[in-house]
Amino acid sequence: MLSLLKDKRVLRRDLLASLVVFLVALPLCVGVAVASGVPAELGLVTGIVGGLVVGFLPGSSLQVSGPAAGLTVLVYEAVDEFGIGALGAIVFAAGLLQLVLGALRFGRWFRAISVAVVQGMLAGIGLVLVLGQVYAMADTAQPSGGLGKLAGLPGLAGEIISDGTALTAFVIGAGTVAVLVLWPRMPARLRVVPGPLAAVALATGATLLLDLPIAKVEVRGLLESVKPPGLEDFGQLAGVAAVGSVLAFALIASAESLFSAAAVDRMHDGPRTDYNKELVAQGVGNTVCGALGALPMTAVIVRSAANVQAGARTKASRILHGLWLLLFAALLPAAIGIIPLAALAGVLVHAGCKLVPVKDLVPLWREHRGEAMVLCVTALAVLVTNLFEGVVLGLLLAVVKTAWEMSHSHLDVRELTGGRLVVSITGNATFLRLPRLMEQLEDLPKDRPIELDLSGLRHLDHACRIALENWAQRHNDAETEPVRLLPPVGAVRIPEPPKAGRNTAGTP
Repeated sequence: MLSLLKDKRVLRRDLLASLVVFLVALPLCVGVAVASGVPAELGLVTGIVGGLVVGFLPGSSLQVSGPAAGLTVLVYEAVDEFGIGALGAIVFAAGLLQLVLGALRFGRWFRAISVAVVQGMLAGIGLVLVLGQVYAMADTAQPSGGLGKLAGLPGLAGEIISDGTALTAFVIGAGTVAVLVLWPRMPARLRVVPGPLAAVALATGATLLLDLPIAKVEVRGLLESVKPPGLEDFGQLAGVAAVGSVLAFALIASAESLFSAAAVDRMHDGPRTDYNKELVAQGVGNTVCGALGALPMTAVIVRSAANVQAGARTKASRILHGLWLLLFAALLPAAIGIIPLAALAGVLVHAGCKLVPVKDLVPLWREHRGEAMVLCVTALAVLVTNLFEGVVLGLLLAVVKTAWEMSHSHLDVRELTGGRLVVSITGNATFLRLPRLMEQLEDLPKDRPIELDLSGLRHLDHACRIALENWAQRHNDAETEPVRLLPPVGAVRIPEPPKAGRNTAGTP
């Protein structure tokens, strides 16, 4: 009996949590789809797959999957370049790649990606998202590229001031952002309604009540919007650009999902995430989404946090949220058509701003300037170039930073009786520090006996080994005893230079 009562209590918690997640997911699914340049219903399809397919799979119990604002920029660029038909093929291939990575147990390796790179990637996405959706808030077409969006801001401001329709739409969008910002400060009884839903509902009510002439979401119907990719769409995957998009979709979606899983695990005391199984689950979800021609999915921290905070205990909550999305899309599709685009743009502007870690940047700069530089460079690279190139640049910079920090070496000179110098090098001698190291060695006197002690080195790379050999052979004057090398412990043994008068060729 106690077990039955406990099960009923858990089911009730999961049911209530699923309704909360559904209300949070609904405006975000629609908004991400519209911002990605695809029919609004495709965002709901991805949310439904995230609940009814991924929700049943092992990995993370409380994490919720669906279309994410973090992939909006990449999806928009893919649709613009290859067409909406090829989007399904790209998502399908990305899902298969995730399945392979999960089967090969690569899930844990995504945890090794520099946090600064991931934060920089999300910050760059947030900047591009905010810049693009500011134009959508005014019902105006956005320029292509991050720099184009920046350059067009003065013109946008002029259009908002001079055009009454643009001004009206922008006020609705700005009001949506204001509601989202102020909603956490509202009384607890109001905050039962999720902020995104409240903001969109208020904006929609104001638009209908005042009969405002602004653009609204176009409704095509769920079945009409689902168009599986054809053979010609899969044929586009042979191009280098399409392959790059597949890699970007798979790697960025996987990284975002697994970082989200780590964050969700810290929010509850339930079972921990199995990263490899979660990666496989995300791969299954994206494969299904690709077959349906829908948006790519990731695990989304906003929905996942709402699920945990609403008291969810099992997978039932995320499965049921997918069911509610399906029922809404099937029974109330016309309700989507009354939502103003400016309101959805406001939701995404708010989401984009939250992706930029402004509050964390100053403390990070004080404590780890190198990490802060990686974050800023990655974000700016994503803004100026594109998502894939920006992340690759961030990863390269993170590797160089780590190599630079690990290549510290210290040179110490001691003078013994008789004028002999003992030069000790400790730390890690790599090519990155070689110029400074050679300058210090060249400054040593050339007319004194020298012993170069390398036993304190933890690492000596090939470039430094060759440079030290050459320096030892050539540094001292002809009449001075050659520099004597003491080989490092545990590293490649460095032979002593030949002594004067000794034949090293092996013949008398």
